[in-house]
Amino acid sequence: MSLIAITIFEHLLSGLSEKAIIKEFFDALGKRYQVSDNAEFGYLMERLLNMRYDNVGGVKEFIMKMVHIQTKLKCHQIDLNEKFIVKHALNSLPADFTHIKIGHNNIGEKWTMNDLITKCVAEEEKLKKKRVTWP
Repeated sequence: MSLIAITIFEHLLSGLSEKAIIKEFFDALGKRYQVSDNAEFGYLMERLLNMRYDNVGGVKEFIMKMVHIQTKLKCHQIDLNEKFIVKHALNSLPADFTHIKIGHNNIGEKWTMNDLITKCVAEEEKLKKKRVTWP
């Protein structure tokens, strides 16, 4: 342990005896980082559940942010399935996307994330064209 003690920051060694073995060191280190792991999990869940699309940036980027958070949560052994993310993404879209929401609810087929992105991007393009006013 003395060789490790020379190269490790002092705050990481605090609370360990001088004669601690390497296994004890790594166990203690793991426990210290478990707290930050739980905090990150909580932060990611809160961020995901509070996401709402605000027409800033593209809808594809918005959905991809959700997928990115889903992937990070998998690293914490929290596996939110694709069906949940698709449904949450649909619920996070504004009223402009009502056609997509109704379509999803009425069709009865399972949408993948790619299906959702394709349909939302197409709807977003239609909405942009409607907003353009001709002289």
